[in-house]
Amino acid sequence: MSDTDTLVRVAEQRCQANGTRFTPIRRRVFELISESPGGLKAYELLDQLSSEHASARPPTVYRALEFLSEQGLVHRVESRNAYIACPCPEHSRGFQLMICRNCGRVEELHEQEVVDLLERIASRYAFRIERQTIELSGLCHECRD
Repeated sequence: MSDTDTLVRVAEQRCQANGTRFTPIRRRVFELISESPGGLKAYELLDQLSSEHASARPPTVYRALEFLSEQGLVHRVESRNAYIACPCPEHSRGFQLMICRNCGRVEELHEQEVVDLLERIASRYAFRIERQTIELSGLCHECRD
C-alpha cells in the first residue's frame, strides 16, 4: 500500500467519524496533494483536475481545499501558497513545517514543547491562539549532503 493510499484511508475514516462526505472531487484533490511531497497550489490542482474533469473550475478546487482544511486533512504552506497532506489529522492544530529550499519537500513535525511554549507566552498576554503556522526554511538532510 502506498503512502497516498494510507493517507486516503485515514482521510476516509476521519470524514466518516466526523459525519462528513468525502466526495469524489474532494478525494481526488486530496489524492493529488498527497502525491506531491512539496505541496500543490490551487491552480496547479485545477490544471490537473480539469484534465480529468472538464467541469472543474476554481470554486470547485477552493471548496474542496476549504473542506479538507476544516477536516484537518491538509495544511496551507503560507510561504508557498500551497497545500500539503497532513499525515496525522489528530494533530492538525499544533504542528510545525520544515521546508527544504532546495528540493521543496515539506516535512510536518509535532513538537509539543513548541506548542506549549507558545500557549504559555500567549497566555501571558491574555491571547488565545486559534491557529498557528510555524514554517522553518532550510535544507533537508538529503540536500545538505
